[in-house]
Amino acid sequence: MSQPETSFKVGAVRAAIFRNTMQRGPKTVSIGKVILEVRYKDKDGQWKSTHSMSANELPKAILALQKAYEYLMVKKADDAPDGDSADAEDPGETMNVPVVKV
Repeated sequence: MSQPETSFKVGAVRAAIFRNTMQRGPKTVSIGKVILEVRYKDKDGQWKSTHSMSANELPKAILALQKAYEYLMVKKADDAPDGDSADAEDPGETMNVPVVKV
């Protein structure tokens, strides 16, 4: 597996950013992708990872994902041609998130 461009670690939770390049017409574009995982040592002391999380790890995952999102949005704005960051999303933009009652 290739190395991430960067990663954000909060406790055992890690959000790693990778880049995929693709052709869109005549342009080659770079798309940032985030992999979220929890790292732990098994009973033999070997490092393993999982994508399932306990309730205590959820706030850490949220923080790691927020940092990854901020990084991707700043990078997107920095990569825009001079004076053309209009297509870059505002990292401070409010997002509508549906409320789920449990």
